[in-house]
Amino acid sequence: MTSFSPWRQRRCYRGLNPCDMRFKALVVLNGSARLGVLFLFCLFLLAACQRDISKPSIEFTLLPPAGQGSADLLDTIGGRVTGARPGQRIVLFARSGVWWVQPLASRPFTEIQPDSTWKNSTHLGSAYAALLVDPGYSPPLTVNVLPQTGGAVRAVATAEGPILAQPPHKTVHFSGYEWEIRQTVGNPQGSRNLYDPANACVDKRGRLHLRIAKNGSGWTSAEVDLSRSLGYGSYRFIVEDVSQLEPAAVLNISTWDDLGPYQEMDIEISRWGELTGKNAQYVVQPYYIPANVVRFATPKGPLAYSFVWEPGRVSFTTTRDPARGSKSEVVAAHVFTSGIPSPGSESLRMNLYVFDNKRSPLHHEEEVIIEKFEYLP
Repeated sequence: MTSFSPWRQRRCYRGLNPCDMRFKALVVLNGSARLGVLFLFCLFLLAACQRDISKPSIEFTLLPPAGQGSADLLDTIGGRVTGARPGQRIVLFARSGVWWVQPLASRPFTEIQPDSTWKNSTHLGSAYAALLVDPGYSPPLTVNVLPQTGGAVRAVATAEGPILAQPPHKTVHFSGYEWEIRQTVGNPQGSRNLYDPANACVDKRGRLHLRIAKNGSGWTSAEVDLSRSLGYGSYRFIVEDVSQLEPAAVLNISTWDDLGPYQEMDIEISRWGELTGKNAQYVVQPYYIPANVVRFATPKGPLAYSFVWEPGRVSFTTTRDPARGSKSEVVAAHVFTSGIPSPGSESLRMNLYVFDNKRSPLHHEEEVIIEKFEYLP
C-alpha cells in the first residue's frame, strides 16, 4: 500500500491556489473524517432537493378558447397541481379588462381532487389564471394585477396569447380596414345582448350598416372591432342621422383595451331609456367620475364624430358633415386631460345594442349607417 506522507502532500499542494483551503482540508483528513464530511454534504444536497420538490406548481390540462367577456357564456377549464397540501384549493381568474374571479363571486374556490387534478367552469376572457391558495385565503372579486406567490398564495399559473385557441372570426371590410364581427353574447352597460353576424354588413356604396333585429321574443345586436390597433392619432366617423334612435338603443364608438381597467374612451349616442333630454355624450372611463362625462344633443342629419388622441389628452368634436352641402358647424366639443389611456393593444369598436331598462324598452328594429371612417396618425 502506498503511504501518503506530509512531504507528498506538500508536493501535491505546490501548484494549487493557496486560497483553496477547503480542498486542502478534505485531502488531509483521515478516512473516517472524509466519510463524515461526505455524509454531511449528501445531507445538504438531499435537503436542497427536498426544498425544490416541495415547491408546489400548477399546470393547465384543459383551456377554453380566448373570448370576449360575457355574463352568460361559460366554458370548462382544468389542470393539475404538484405539491399541494391538505386543505389548499385553486382560485381561478379570467381577464376581461380586469381579472375577474371565476366562476362566480359566490363560488370562488375550485377543489383539488385526490389525484391532484382540478376542473371548473369559467367565463371567457383574453387570459386565464389559476392560484394555489391556503385555506384562509379570501379572493377578491376583481384585481388589476394578479397576486404574486407569497403568503397564502403558494403558486400562480397563467395562460394567454398563442397558447389559447382563437375562435374563428367573421370579418367585414370597411373604409380600407378589416373589422371582426362579434358573434358572442355581450353585457354592455349591464345589459345582456345577443350578437348576430348578419346584423353587420357593407353595402355596394361601401357604407357600414349596423342593425338591431328582432329574434323571436328578443333582439340581436351588432358590433365590429378593428382587427389591429392604431394608437395615437385622429379618428373620424361620418354617421347618418341618429337623432331619432329609440331611447333604449345605443350607438357606441370606442377604443377599449382588454389588458387594463378603464382603458376606454367613448362616443355614445343614446338617451339611456329616457324619453327626453340630451342624446349623446363623450366619455373617458370610468364614467362614474362626473368630470369624465360630457352630455350633448345631436341634431338631425349626418354628422362627423371625431376625436384626436394624444399623450395625456383627447379632443372630441362633433360637426355637421361639410361634404353633404352644409357648413362645418360645430355641434359639440370637449377636451379631456385627465385619465387618458395610453396606446397598447386597444381595439376600435362600433357597437349598436339594446340598453335594458323598464322605463322605455325597445319597440322597433333599428339601423345605423356609418358612411366612412378615417384615421390619420
